[in-house]
Amino acid sequence: MFTTIRNAWKIKELRNKILFTLLIVLLYRIGNVIYVPFANVEAFTAIFQQSLSNTVLGLYNAMSGSAFSRATIFALSIQPYINASIIIQLLTIAIPPLERLSKEGEEGRKKLASITRYTTVGLGILMGVAYWVMLNSYGALYRADFFSAVVVVLSFAAGSAMVMWLGEQITERGIGNGISIILFANIISRIPSMVNTLYTNIAGDLSQWWTAVVVLVGMLALIGFIVFITQAERRIPVSYAKRVVGRKVYGGQNTHLPIKVNMSGVLPVIFAQSVATLPATFATFFGKTSGWWYNNVFSTTSAVYIVCYVLLIIAFSYFYATVQYNPVEIANNLRKNGGFIPGYRPGKPTSDFIARVINKITLFGAIYLGIVAVLPILAGILIPSVESLAIGGTSVIIVVGVALETVQAIEAQMLMRHYKGFLE
Repeated sequence: MFTTIRNAWKIKELRNKILFTLLIVLLYRIGNVIYVPFANVEAFTAIFQQSLSNTVLGLYNAMSGSAFSRATIFALSIQPYINASIIIQLLTIAIPPLERLSKEGEEGRKKLASITRYTTVGLGILMGVAYWVMLNSYGALYRADFFSAVVVVLSFAAGSAMVMWLGEQITERGIGNGISIILFANIISRIPSMVNTLYTNIAGDLSQWWTAVVVLVGMLALIGFIVFITQAERRIPVSYAKRVVGRKVYGGQNTHLPIKVNMSGVLPVIFAQSVATLPATFATFFGKTSGWWYNNVFSTTSAVYIVCYVLLIIAFSYFYATVQYNPVEIANNLRKNGGFIPGYRPGKPTSDFIARVINKITLFGAIYLGIVAVLPILAGILIPSVESLAIGGTSVIIVVGVALETVQAIEAQMLMRHYKGFLE
């Protein structure tokens, strides 16, 4: 491992990419602590920790590295860009002109990227207005006139556009996917506060030392489970018939069609959590944070919430599997290239078989996401001191997934230069 790191550092191009990525992350973290004008940060932070941490805004706060609760210029973080990317991806399926752009190769992808950027700016302005309204409703502004509203909204919108630009710079000149790296940096930035909280809990009651052991062992086991499922895939065997073109013979080889077990990534969990916490969010906005309905239905630790959370994860997993994989299109591409799945005739029998396989894998992947998402909630219910750590299954999946993706990117760079990769 250390030899591999030393060899990676010897490669000038790879070293420059790593340093550039670290520089961009540093610039982002600096922007993450610059407050917007006219915001009463101390007052809003206290209100957020008291009333809003268990709502959908708590998810945004985790994804922004606690910048959302501190009203910094990067408070919106990558949320506008992620939302814009998802919207454009879904519209690509529904709107024929966008679908044609997606099939025009590199030029079409550039046009879609430009549309995504403009959509990001629009969503940044819209979310900035909503943020200002929230600050004003909680009395967390020193000034609430028209001028201060324009300055605050433009600061949030400009911050979201800057985050998008920083992510694109990492993608072009650094290592890995820029947006994923920024999201990774946001999540791991909360680790020191979690460790401090755990230490405070143990220091206050030394009999709770076993809590730290349970948390560490549980986290290691959860990370191992996520790594295993992330790399797991179902390989459908594919054979290609021999074709004679002139004096050359093409085809005749056997290969496979890989389908990942967790094909949707963490998106189903993010959307399920956003939808499941909407009732608690609305209840918080109207000041209804107590009573039977809130404690037994709306609360994020209630049985109703957990069941709805898991069902929404399964539903969104099937939705994204439908968006990503079209069995009919896959079967047609196999037939056009002279490929077939042994034991199944080309055409509808092949597409039906692929659809059955995808449905089974999607169900298993959805159950896996549900387990990972619910485990921290159950741990917080069984061990009250763990709840204060704010460990989310979503965050763990993102951190492990981005780490694997980045390591694979570095390994690919090294293997191009005949060095041993990290994953050897």
